[in-house]
Amino acid sequence: MYIRKNILLFIVFLSVCLQVSGQEESSPYGLTVNLLAHPEQVYLNGYPVSTILGDAITQKENYQFTEIRTSHPVFGWIVSSGTNNTKQNSYRILVASDKELLARDSADLWDTGKINSAQSINIPYKGKQLSPGTIYYWKAKTWDNHDRESAFSYIACFKTAESLTNYFTDRYPIQKKDDYPTRLVMVDENCYFADFGKASFGRLRVNLFSKTGTDSVHIHLGESMKNGRIDRSPGGSLRYSNYKVKPQQGWNTYVIAIGPDKRNTGSQAVLIPEYIGEVTPFRYCEIENYNHAMEEKDVIRETAFYPFNEHDSYFHSSDSILNKIWDISKYSIKATSFLGVYIDGDRERIPYEADALINQLSHYCVAREYSMARYTHEYLIRKPTWPTEWILQSVLMAWEDFMFTGNRQSIEYYYEDLKAKTLTMLADEEGFISTRTGKVTPEVLESIHFKGQLRDIVDWPHTGILGLEKEEGGETDGFVFTDINTVVNSFYYKALTLMARIAEVLGKASDQKFYSERAKQLKQSFNERLFDKKRGVYIDGIGTDHVSLHANMFPLAFGLISEKHINSVLEFIRSRGMACSVYGSQFLLDGIYNAHDAGYGLQLLTSTGERSWYNMIRAGSTITMEAWDNKYKPNQDWSHAWGAAPANLIPRKLMGIEPLEPGFKKIRIKPQPSKLEHAEIKLPTIRGNVQVSFTNNPDQSFRLEVSIPANTTADIYLPFYSVKQVISKDNNPISYRKQGDFSVIDNIGSGNWIFMVKR
Repeated sequence: MYIRKNILLFIVFLSVCLQVSGQEESSPYGLTVNLLAHPEQVYLNGYPVSTILGDAITQKENYQFTEIRTSHPVFGWIVSSGTNNTKQNSYRILVASDKELLARDSADLWDTGKINSAQSINIPYKGKQLSPGTIYYWKAKTWDNHDRESAFSYIACFKTAESLTNYFTDRYPIQKKDDYPTRLVMVDENCYFADFGKASFGRLRVNLFSKTGTDSVHIHLGESMKNGRIDRSPGGSLRYSNYKVKPQQGWNTYVIAIGPDKRNTGSQAVLIPEYIGEVTPFRYCEIENYNHAMEEKDVIRETAFYPFNEHDSYFHSSDSILNKIWDISKYSIKATSFLGVYIDGDRERIPYEADALINQLSHYCVAREYSMARYTHEYLIRKPTWPTEWILQSVLMAWEDFMFTGNRQSIEYYYEDLKAKTLTMLADEEGFISTRTGKVTPEVLESIHFKGQLRDIVDWPHTGILGLEKEEGGETDGFVFTDINTVVNSFYYKALTLMARIAEVLGKASDQKFYSERAKQLKQSFNERLFDKKRGVYIDGIGTDHVSLHANMFPLAFGLISEKHINSVLEFIRSRGMACSVYGSQFLLDGIYNAHDAGYGLQLLTSTGERSWYNMIRAGSTITMEAWDNKYKPNQDWSHAWGAAPANLIPRKLMGIEPLEPGFKKIRIKPQPSKLEHAEIKLPTIRGNVQVSFTNNPDQSFRLEVSIPANTTADIYLPFYSVKQVISKDNNPISYRKQGDFSVIDNIGSGNWIFMVKR
């Protein structure tokens, strides 16, 4: 007993000593170079391999790997902590040409020493000059505000490209994965039917046996099913293809080489890398005229996608339909990433700004990945498309890139291009812009890198095209196009406000003043000329009295409506339902949640009507569709991520997690559950995961659990019931401020917290 007592006393004493001296904290993790978390990963014809980067550059194999093309890459990590209210105070980075040097905590290229700074992302390299075509190794450690020094991180590495430049957006290679059927059945004595569970872009590899070598096997691939078989005439741009294989005698493995499609392999299309090979979207496979035994392992789909970690994000709620909407939307981001750039789907494989903004926001919310979004945005700066509003969307994409990454390199490099993309050169004396008043000169087009005719779009498709009959009048809700277009100028206002903020970030005071003043003038003119006071709504443009959903949802989404008019605009919006395309739904739901109409937002997200995300599932698609239904866009495809807006609307608006400061330095957590009883989410950020769950007893109580990453703070929004309500944090009363229908608790530090509000 005496010995045991002394041992316990010694353990307590040792623990106290460690606390006083500042024990080691866990090391930084999630290391990134130029925003990439795994630049060291090696691939062989798209498949990840165990070969290390150093060996891959010397072996004669068709390896692929990331190459860092900038001479001064930026470094980042996630600060590790098991203690609440943790912030980084200092860091140290070591960069070396030899891994063994780092093992001895030494570096021959860059040793920052202990730098007193909270910066844990976007730290520019300032060591000795990097050489092209060389592998470098690095690691980091931190000190925090609890006087704890971490261990060094794991050793990461990257390879520089054969030529280096000041700025470039690096990317991963395209990845491949083998999928096996979730179901393989014989549909008759000589035909097998395989269902892979979900569609993806890939090609087929199949093991076939022939006794004589004289067989002729037919392979059918398709996206949709009809009467238990592949639909061989699916219509629109849905894919079906068939191939003939003449197996040699015995067992052999055959790769079904996909034939190129003229439309999606043309001069404007983004082409698939040769090491991947041509792909097609398919879920189902039929192997016809084959009467030998076959197992699931004999039918393999080689799926192509941009590297994607399924475990980066998570969502589940008490609403089964909402869960299904999340699942199809999240999967759509992965499935449509097969080119490493956001495209419009399989029909054209061309990037468009409208698709890219929705892809960007959604990709950020389902994966800790930023390179594909940035690459696409910068691609479109140089290769824009024709709609006026989509030119303006480049500014929106630039701002979202900055807010989610905290990295200002792109907005610095493309600053002059972004100024041109605001289209201020098209403005009149009242502050409105128009493409129909003779102001679109060759100089204007050259400044935005566009060769063609700018046209207002509002939404797509329009009436009278693509085979739409009169009873299906397009997706613009009857919008009347005039010289001064309400939707175009809503986008213009948003671009002006964001350009002013970009100028402020970059220290360009005169530009900030210019764009701020333009935005102020436009907002005044907008509400004087385009708002119908008698009806309490916005008209489509000057010269018409027609009122559409679009003319009201875009001003609501972009902050143009005065507080006193929001209710009348919302009332009209609710009366129109989902009278917009899947693209327009992004802005409709943004506006609805910005106006705190959570009930209507949840109603639209979980709708089972024809114009709903659930209808895509009901139709049989496993990737979001280009339109709500075939009849709204007869040439639509079933592989369009611009239909995946819930992948960002659920995290950003329903769960309410958004960056208040660039790079999630400060976070807003503002759930708007309406009648939803329970939900939980994991949202990846550049600084670590944000986890939120709630239990909701509407108008009675609300319990919120949050996990906030180290080196960040958050503003927490809870429901406001009445002045008699009781709010607690970890069962202790806490003060708050009232903001509308919310109870706000400011500046909550990192860690795990439980908040409760009771009526």
